[in-house]
Amino acid sequence: MSLIVGIAGGSGSGKSTVARRIAASLAAPDVAFIDMDAYYRNFAHLPMEERRRVNWDHPEALDLDLLVEQLDELRAGRAIEKPVYDFITHTRAPRTERIEPARVVVVDGILLFADERVRELCDVKVFVDADADIRLIRRIRRDIAERGRPLDEILEQYLSTVQPMHLQFVEPSKRYADVIVPRGGHNEVAIEMLVAKIRGRVAAQRV
Repeated sequence: MSLIVGIAGGSGSGKSTVARRIAASLAAPDVAFIDMDAYYRNFAHLPMEERRRVNWDHPEALDLDLLVEQLDELRAGRAIEKPVYDFITHTRAPRTERIEPARVVVVDGILLFADERVRELCDVKVFVDADADIRLIRRIRRDIAERGRPLDEILEQYLSTVQPMHLQFVEPSKRYADVIVPRGGHNEVAIEMLVAKIRGRVAAQRV
């Protein structure tokens, strides 16, 4: 049975960096990586202007049923076809990404602990914390560089949905974490400790 490690935190907190560094520290056959962002619902039926107004930071924007189903499959040792999301068109891509089962499944997402079903599937729950101004700066840089969004649109989205949803859903979910990591991907000591703990759990499973 796979060990599922959940990495949550606010947008721009560094959670994806922590998740990828943990995944990279484990041997390739032993780890699978899942990004919760891939499970946004397909809004292809909506005109582009309406897609831009979707509240992406609310749990209802995510296909949580599919995420739960696929995490169950990985835990049971079966491969999945993970969806691929296009953040420029705000639609689910026609192709999927095959994820093979592994001893450790690392999954990251801002709303990972907001849903009880997903939360209960996580054997290790990590919340990555960072100051609001740092998170905003990182989000601006990412959305401009990777998603081609103009600054005014990024700021409008942050004020109208990202910040309120963080306060309503993300920040309260911190209480479910087993470990809280401040300073995100720059916290070398915390990452090393997490990797050591996970390796220990994996070694124990092999015995």
